[in-house]
Amino acid sequence: MKLFLQGGIILISFVLLAQPVYSQRKDSTGTSKNKYEAAQAAHSPKKAAIRSAILPGLGQIYNKKDLKLPIVYGALGASGAIFFYNLTNYQDTRFAYRVKYNMRENGTDSSLFNSIKSNLKPLPEESLRYYRDQFRRDIDYSALFFLLLWGLNVMDAAVDAHLKTFDVGPDLFLGFVYRTINGCPGHDLVFDTTLHDTQGQQHNH
Repeated sequence: MKLFLQGGIILISFVLLAQPVYSQRKDSTGTSKNKYEAAQAAHSPKKAAIRSAILPGLGQIYNKKDLKLPIVYGALGASGAIFFYNLTNYQDTRFAYRVKYNMRENGTDSSLFNSIKSNLKPLPEESLRYYRDQFRRDIDYSALFFLLLWGLNVMDAAVDAHLKTFDVGPDLFLGFVYRTINGCPGHDLVFDTTLHDTQGQQHNH
């Protein structure tokens, strides 16, 4: 139960972390809403994250990244199948252990012996108890892994939505700039939204 609670907290954290706060920048006219914020309003990362949190893959559909759906559902489907595999085996081994224990200690449940799975009948009580406890742990881990994958699906949808507003126009600059730092000349690798004219001068927005 503790792992389920931790998984729920992790999933909620993914949703919250998928919504970073952006500082507002004023343009030349003094208005705070620039073209990047307008793009985010048109295609909201928050909406993408919430949709994927409600239904995995829905945020990817919102982002028009339908090709990611097989990956999302394949990963969640595999982890879900592992969860139910562990759950089924846990129930079978728990039942077999309980019947054999009651037969030995209390002389009851002998009529239930034939209901034990055939592969579990030859196993002694100690082995049944060991497998029961192991499958019980595996249930928790597989459930936590499922929730982590769900959270990654939320994060992926939010990141894709943010990238849709990423500026790849002529204002984007990546290069070496000569500058003086603490009295020492040198070159820095600069990543910024700047304009460069034909003479190499920079004009910051």
